Amino acid sequence: MNSAFATPTASLDDPFYYLTNFRFVLDWAGERHADLLAADELAFLGQFKSLPQASQALLVRMVMRKGELFRLSKLTYAEVGDSAEAMSPLIALGWVDSDPALSIEELFNQLRLAELRQMFADEIHAAGVSTSSAKTVLYDTLASRLTHADTLQTWWANAPDRVVRLNVMNICDRLRLMFFGNLRQDWAEFVLTELGLQRFEVVPFTPQSRAFQSRQEVDTYLALHHLRQRLDAGEQPADLHLEVPPPSDNRWLATRRARLLLQLGREEERSGDSALALTLYRDSGSSEARIRQLRVLERRGEHQAAFELATQALNSSPNETEHQALARILPRLQRRLKLPAVKNDLEPTHVRWDLQLTGPQWVERAVVEYLSEPLAPVYYVENSLFTGLFGLLCWPAIFDPLPGAFFHPFHNGPADLYRDDFVERRRDAFDACLACLEDGSYREVIQATWREKHGLASPFVHWAIVDKPLVELALVCIPTEHLRLCFERLLGDLKANRAGLPDLIQFMPDAPVGEPRYRMIEVKGPGDRLQDNQRRWLTFFHRHAMPVAVCYVRWTASDELGV
Repeated sequence: MNSAFATPTASLDDPFYYLTNFRFVLDWAGERHADLLAADELAFLGQFKSLPQASQALLVRMVMRKGELFRLSKLTYAEVGDSAEAMSPLIALGWVDSDPALSIEELFNQLRLAELRQMFADEIHAAGVSTSSAKTVLYDTLASRLTHADTLQTWWANAPDRVVRLNVMNICDRLRLMFFGNLRQDWAEFVLTELGLQRFEVVPFTPQSRAFQSRQEVDTYLALHHLRQRLDAGEQPADLHLEVPPPSDNRWLATRRARLLLQLGREEERSGDSALALTLYRDSGSSEARIRQLRVLERRGEHQAAFELATQALNSSPNETEHQALARILPRLQRRLKLPAVKNDLEPTHVRWDLQLTGPQWVERAVVEYLSEPLAPVYYVENSLFTGLFGLLCWPAIFDPLPGAFFHPFHNGPADLYRDDFVERRRDAFDACLACLEDGSYREVIQATWREKHGLASPFVHWAIVDKPLVELALVCIPTEHLRLCFERLLGDLKANRAGLPDLIQFMPDAPVGEPRYRMIEVKGPGDRLQDNQRRWLTFFHRHAMPVAVCYVRWTASDELGV
């Protein structure tokens, strides 16, 4: 049975608003994910409801803060009251450790410098350093001497405060992951929504619309997440590689695994272990990993192997990004192997303008001011206008509630937006939207969507730029065929093609019949060069005779000299 996502009815005027939000997530997990929860997690859901409100609130306050260690004196909240009293049921359940063992690093994170000097006075004296030394100096001195962990009372019998450890953060993180489908989003999503700073499309919900369909999928996500954290903390990629979970049938988990292997490979490549880097890139299997694999093979002098891999990649219908990279690599390999060269049309053809303007200043603004005329205004629209018009026209297809696309109330867009099968799964819906370009109804559809959906989060519509006057002017000046071509190119690779569009657009609504009524302008300041995605768009515009120019700006000599 379908239902709609609805955000919890909390109010920031309620001092327990955050508790309402937390309860909402727990209820959501219990109703929709109970089959994926272990016994201790199900027990957590039930036991939490039986706690006094103050204890519930204190626990949530701790969950929402950073880390798992807290000084009791800093857990002071008016709505909670006596924190020690509210803490008692949490300690009884084992959810909070009232006297945890603390390492030297944890002590330095929790205590103030004056307290550390007092606690470690004897050790500081024995080490021969001044008691007035900075915190970092004291830590560097004592860390190698004090390698054990112990309770604060054992470290410091006269400690004026208590440090407690939250023991259920792993459960709360798992529940948050199952709700959001990622660990990037946190409890702040609720607050921003309640403040009205974020508004989301409401889409129908089905039982199949869950982030995870099995507990193993949740475990795999967490394993990949923790491996990335350990990599960022400095652990060796060669060690982490051994713990990477096997490939998953879940496509978005497979994508996350490929990204991790790519990152491990890049770290090994930087460290000089090209053999392991090649293994990691091969295991990743992503298009970016293939290109990096080719470059490593080139540096190792394995040109035949690189040529065979590049040829295989070229024949497997690569996306534009990979095709562009292959167009650079293959000619080099052909020269090395003394093979016939293939024509390379990598360089885009475009109109070039050279302007010398007063500066330095924000270069796009300088060009807008220089080129704008009352009857030919110029707007800064980088990556926002064509994508915004696409997002408005194709809103029903983008927010089509297919299984696995939406599973909580805070989606900026569908969870599968950048998966290879995103468009194919919605092909009929996109075709229906694009059909409005053929029958001429697209202008009314786009304007109606703008009015109805204004302010709602969208992966394509940047409302601050795509305002009503800009949309109306664009629909008057940009030919229908040009919109269709750009929208179809976006659909070819949404992730890569949504970027690289020109910075500016100029409209000439009163241009004579037969002349362009708009032109796109890419702006390059001194020393700036065209990026690969910009080159691809320029090539596309040239192929379809769409008006575009690249404006290269130099600042006046007097300003360059500071005169």
